[in-house]
Amino acid sequence: MASAARIAGLVRRMPVLILAVVVLAVGLAGAFHAPAMAQEQQYRGWSLRDSLRGLLFPRRSERIEPPLNIQKAKPKPRKPRVPRAPAEPQMPIAEKVPDARTVLVVGDFMASGLAEGLDTAFAENTGIRIVARSNGSSGFVRDDFYNWPEQIKALIETEKPAAVVVMLGSNDRQQMKVGDVREQPRSENWTKEYERRTDALGKAIADAKVPFLWVGMPAFRVPKMTSDMLAFNDIYHQATESHGGEFVDVWDGFVDENGAFVTSGPDMNGQPVRLRADDGINVSKAGKRKLAFYTEKPLMKILGLAAPGSVTPATAPTGAPVEAPGPAAAPIVIDRTAPMLLSDPALDGGSELLGAAPQPKPNQDLPGEKLVVEGKAPQASPGRADDFSWPPRPQPAAAVAAPGTTTAINP
Repeated sequence: MASAARIAGLVRRMPVLILAVVVLAVGLAGAFHAPAMAQEQQYRGWSLRDSLRGLLFPRRSERIEPPLNIQKAKPKPRKPRVPRAPAEPQMPIAEKVPDARTVLVVGDFMASGLAEGLDTAFAENTGIRIVARSNGSSGFVRDDFYNWPEQIKALIETEKPAAVVVMLGSNDRQQMKVGDVREQPRSENWTKEYERRTDALGKAIADAKVPFLWVGMPAFRVPKMTSDMLAFNDIYHQATESHGGEFVDVWDGFVDENGAFVTSGPDMNGQPVRLRADDGINVSKAGKRKLAFYTEKPLMKILGLAAPGSVTPATAPTGAPVEAPGPAAAPIVIDRTAPMLLSDPALDGGSELLGAAPQPKPNQDLPGEKLVVEGKAPQASPGRADDFSWPPRPQPAAAVAAPGTTTAINP
């Protein structure tokens, strides 16, 4: 009986023992897999539900994350490689001969750029030397700073040029002291004094017996400055022609088809390039070459050259103007047969063309004359298509067909 009772007690306690073993196993598993959760449980107590939840659904902090250092870095996008513009070929500069003729370029900073362009244009010419004697801040207004009519005489005596090229006036949009009064730009007194000073420069070059070109101003970005340059060019043109020089107009090369200022435009070869600097005043390298392009043709005419690379004649003395070419040789007379005219009356032995004799006076009573002169048509013959009389008029006897004669219409 005692054994049976002991066995019955063990059976009753068996679920409790089994449950205790299961809980102990779960607790040990949670201790190995979730140490952080075990630390929290020391403070808030332990429960079977929390243990099962932690085992089945681990917290985010408990998940195993790969180390940051083994994560693959995303490749940075490469910037597209911009091809470099091809470098401009260097123009070989030929060594000038000792007796090379000099072209003297004078003026302000625009003249300095023009001289650079002419240097490129005549780089291969050993008989032409471009000499720039410009003053970037000079003009006609501040003659107390630099007096061009006086300075040009000394420059010509020193350089002994074969030709002088002038480009001046971009600094002259300012007040001018006339006597004791400061006149505003382009006022009446200002304009008169400005014309006098430009004329003095042209006269000083002409007195030195040197041919000269005066290159006009181009357009600028500021509209007021552009309008002033147009007025200045008229003054320069007048001063040049009055002293035997030649005015070179470059205006169309630096504006569009509407006459407005352009930063970029066609170069001397027609290719689109940047002609002006960002300030809208200075010119780029291509712009300098374009200024020289306008100046080349009249300059070559003065120097007696056919092209910028042509060698100057050896017989021309240095510093002397080129003489006008001699008269051309008389043309060769070629004996040619005169062309035959089909209207020549001599072809048929006559002396007059047909219809040359006076026509007799027309008879005004003829039906044709009445139709032409008076506009009266003759009366239609009986039976004709234009005879609309009613009743029809009898035809004349001559018009009646004889018996046996076939007619167009048989009744």
